Order: sequence, then structure tokens, then C-alpha cells
Amino acid sequence: MRWATILISLLETCAAVSTVNRRTCQRPSNKPLNGCPKNTLLVGPGQNFPSIQSAVLSLPNDTSAYNILILPGNYTEQVNVTRPGPVYLLGQTSFPNDQTKNTVNVLWANATGGTLSTLDNAYTSVLTVAPTFNASTTGAGPTGNPVPADTPFGNSDFRAYNVNFINNYAPYGAGPALAVSVSYANTGFYYCGFYSYQDTVYIGKLGNAYFYRNEIAGQTDFFYGFGTAWIQSSLVSLRSCGGGITAWKGTNTTFVNKYGVYIHDSDVKKANSSLSIAGKCALGRPWNSQHRSIFANCYLDDSIQPNGYIEWSKTTPRVDFNTTMAEYKDFGPGWNVTGRLASNVSIVMDYAQYKPYSTLEKVFQYPFSGKFGNTAWIDRRPDR
Repeated sequence: MRWATILISLLETCAAVSTVNRRTCQRPSNKPLNGCPKNTLLVGPGQNFPSIQSAVLSLPNDTSAYNILILPGNYTEQVNVTRPGPVYLLGQTSFPNDQTKNTVNVLWANATGGTLSTLDNAYTSVLTVAPTFNASTTGAGPTGNPVPADTPFGNSDFRAYNVNFINNYAPYGAGPALAVSVSYANTGFYYCGFYSYQDTVYIGKLGNAYFYRNEIAGQTDFFYGFGTAWIQSSLVSLRSCGGGITAWKGTNTTFVNKYGVYIHDSDVKKANSSLSIAGKCALGRPWNSQHRSIFANCYLDDSIQPNGYIEWSKTTPRVDFNTTMAEYKDFGPGWNVTGRLASNVSIVMDYAQYKPYSTLEKVFQYPFSGKFGNTAWIDRRPDR
């Protein structure tokens, strides 16, 4: 009962915060905090909080809600959010519904793996939302690093609007270089950008993430994890081709959620016209045989291979009856129904197969339920 009471309190707080017109708060002015709710901190050069992380660290470790308004600029730092209460990052902008005109960039340059280091991928992320460092680690094998059973669920409602997260480690694609990492938390990203080359987006154990009108850029396995991610009306930018776009761990460690990555009503395109990658990029490959990813109603440019998805390798295919590498009503020059059916890997879904994954409520089923609905942490009207 105590845990249920805390959840209800959190959701009531979220509902109160979400009534604020975030565009009024984000609008540039001589007095930046005009129009913002009272629990808003200001980040920028010459302010009390010169970095985003300094503002985050100043917040109490409770369930109260805070906004952090970020003035235009480049912020070279790693941002880690561990508190349970709602945190909203707001990038100041005159164009709150246009990601291409964002003025706030969070930059970091770090990668691991291969010949770089033996450190976990968690060390590389520009933004991490998780209650503990251990909860955010990837580890190896189908279940990854173990997480202690008493690890608390972290942030109930983290949101970012009009902020770009950029891992610009060079040489590009040398190893995992995360732009965002989410574990044991509920997160929403609206009009944001995520830029890296390998392993751009990691949604880890008990991680829930909703992306709306974002740009996500990568070249190798750049959607991966254990948790649940829904990509809505976004741009998936192909910087080159390596591995697959998706490479989900697929081990069900997310309560009753339907783990996996679901990419809906989005464009999958080469990052620029100078790239010679026609027919070279795979929609995904199975990190293990429980991989689940679905591209639904997506435009695919000619970068996509005719077969769509691929095996992990010829010697280690990692494909069986548990594997879901699927599409539903995709279109564009990268859509080839003959190639998909001939691959014996890609699944071309009909509506009956797609229906269990067709709405947010069917995919995100925990931890919030009851009168608030199980997707109360998602901003359903981000354009307002």
C-alpha cells in the first residue's frame, strides 16, 4: 500500500506539472523564467547553474517536480538523473515544435569496447536516467549485468524538450558510444536529437522510453537494450551501415511490459545525399534470439537491404521462434515484400500479428496503472 500511495502521489504531481504551457517557459526573453512554473531552475553561462548537471544535483531526492530551463549553447558534460521525482529539461527556443532549430546541445566524447577499453558501455553515455550506476550497466550475455533485487525504481517521469544529446567520439564507430541510457525509469523525449555512431540509444532493464519527433542518428546497432522503447513520428538517420539499426537484447526483465523497440510513422533515411549506401543497411539483427523490433507505417529510403533484417552472422544466426524482427505497412524504395519473404528472417505482419503492439497502452503496461492510466508519464499533447 505504501508503494501504491507513492505512485499515486507522483502521478498527481506529474499531472500538475504537465498543465504548464512549456512553450511559454521556453520562449526567449530578457527575463527567461517569466512564464515558467515556480519550481524551475535556470542553466546557462553566468547563471547560478552553469551546467545542467549542477542543476540536477541541486534537486532534493524526493518526489517533488522540477523544471530545468537551459539557455542556448553547447554544454560539454555528462548528465545523470537518479532522483525519483519528475524532472523536465526544457531547451530555450523560439521554435519549440521544430527539432532542427534546437539551440541547446549537450556534448560528450567517449566510447568503449574493442581496443578502446574494457569498461562497460554505461561509462560513455551523454545522458543517463537510472537510480544507480549498477542499474544502468549493460554487461555481457543475454541477461547482462545482474541488478540487486532491492534496487528501487528511479525517475517516475523524466522529460526532455528541444535538447540535442551528442556523443561525438572520434574515430567514429570505433565502439559503443551512447547518447542516452535509460534504466529503471520512465522517460519521454520530445523534439530532441540523439547523435552517435554505435549504440546511440540504450534502453536498459526496466527502462521505458517514448520518443516523439526526434532525430536519432547512428550507423551500428543504434537502438539496443533490454527495456521498452516507442519511437513516434521521428527521423532515423543512417550515417553509414554496420550491423543493423536495431539490436535488442530481448530478455524480458521489464515487468509485464512488451520489451523491444517499436518504430512508428517515422522516416528512415541516409543522413545526407553524399552517402553511397543504397541497399546496404539492415533494419536490425538479433543480439539474442529474443530480439523484438517492429517498424510500422515507416518510410524507408533506398538505403535498406531488400531482405530487411539479417541474422547475427552465418555461423551464429540467433534466430528462432522467439525472434520478432518485423514490419507492418512500411513503404518507400526500401520496402521490398519479395525480398522480405525470401529472407526467412524478416516477418511481414498482418493486422492480427501487429495488433498486440499497436498502441502505447498495449506495450507499456507497468509500473503505472489504475485511474491514471499506465502511460501517464507520456506527454500526449507535446505540440500544444
